[in-house]
Amino acid sequence: MKQRIAAGLVAVAALAAGSALASEDLAKAKNCLGCHTVDKKLVGPAYKDIAKKRAAEKGADAALAQKIRNGSKGEWGGPEMPPNPAVSEAEAASLAKWVLSLK
Repeated sequence: MKQRIAAGLVAVAALAAGSALASEDLAKAKNCLGCHTVDKKLVGPAYKDIAKKRAAEKGADAALAQKIRNGSKGEWGGPEMPPNPAVSEAEAASLAKWVLSLK
């Protein structure tokens, strides 16, 4: 129950943040573009590849938001994605929604 409430609050915060924040500008501000690009693999996978892989996954936005904040290891091969504590829960939700829209 607590997780559902927390997820709901994150979703509301993401909506309140507005789609203007869910953009390449936010990704740039949070240093995401140091390892990712929209359409080409850099250090990490391209955002379009992430969106394609997660397209049919239920709860993909919440799972991706968690990876943005807490990091990820081994899913794409190559180096580990470190946690990004500079990204708030609302920003992570917003970034995840944006990335998943890049089909």
